[in-house]
Amino acid sequence: MRLFLDCEFTELSAAAKLISLALVAPDGREFYVEVIGTWREYDCSYFVKEIVLPQLWAGEYAMPIIEARKALLQFLATYDEELEVVTDAPVYDWELFCELAYHDGKWPKNVRNFPTDATTLTAMNDGEELPHHALLDARIIASMFTARA
Repeated sequence: MRLFLDCEFTELSAAAKLISLALVAPDGREFYVEVIGTWREYDCSYFVKEIVLPQLWAGEYAMPIIEARKALLQFLATYDEELEVVTDAPVYDWELFCELAYHDGKWPKNVRNFPTDATTLTAMNDGEELPHHALLDARIIASMFTARA
């Protein structure tokens, strides 16, 4: 089973901090979380302040990292089959996913320990800009592959 991953984060650098993470599955299940307490607005690039932060949903989606990790692991555990994580930005999104998914020296047993780069599977899109909201972007990326299946 493929899960399509997208993340929003503070800046394009090795110091990037996770802001939000989404997974979309072809079976319609979705996971979305906004991490609070691990980053501040001053950590963010101008682009993130102007484009990403105004789109955050907050409310039930916003939670501290410990709760976000627990929610992610519970979501992943709902699948019996092996999960292949597909992302268009493995250098950033995969690393941030790993930081959230890897806990207490354990990796989720049903998740492959390497990503699939969506850009190697097919032409990503027709040049249209993604909205830079983790869940909306993950839905778009998933639709590019599930529509062809």
